[in-house]
Amino acid sequence: MTGLFERIATIEVLLVEDDPGDVLMTKEAFEEHGTVNRLTVVPDGAEALAYLRREGDHADAVRPDLILLDLNLPKRDGREVLAEIKNDPELHQIPVVVLTTSQADEDILRSYKLHANAYVTKPVDYDKFIAVVRQIEQFFVDVVKLPPRNG
Repeated sequence: MTGLFERIATIEVLLVEDDPGDVLMTKEAFEEHGTVNRLTVVPDGAEALAYLRREGDHADAVRPDLILLDLNLPKRDGREVLAEIKNDPELHQIPVVVLTTSQADEDILRSYKLHANAYVTKPVDYDKFIAVVRQIEQFFVDVVKLPPRNG
């Protein structure tokens, strides 16, 4: 793709989500959009941090270009994960989109105070959910210049 926007070859996305239905819909949205990307899924906050820090089974993990983070997670809450990411000098520059069912003002405010890059409420309707994920992907793949993975 040439012109005003240049698409990176591959975008590495880490989806931190414990709901199998939401994981499936997110995968479908990425596949339908046709973007060359890699979606890695971890089901809880503790595993997300292990993945990001390349600990244990995740020693060979590729650093994501974008994190889609649910708030209500087992083991480590999404708010805790967000705080740890944004307070870690090795991880803080990775964009984090909170993608959650919560519409609570306190969750929105707290997420931005913890330096989330965006807060998106998951629609319950399948087609709207797919559209929202596509919009997130399109924005971060086609519009935004992401930080280098080694930076």
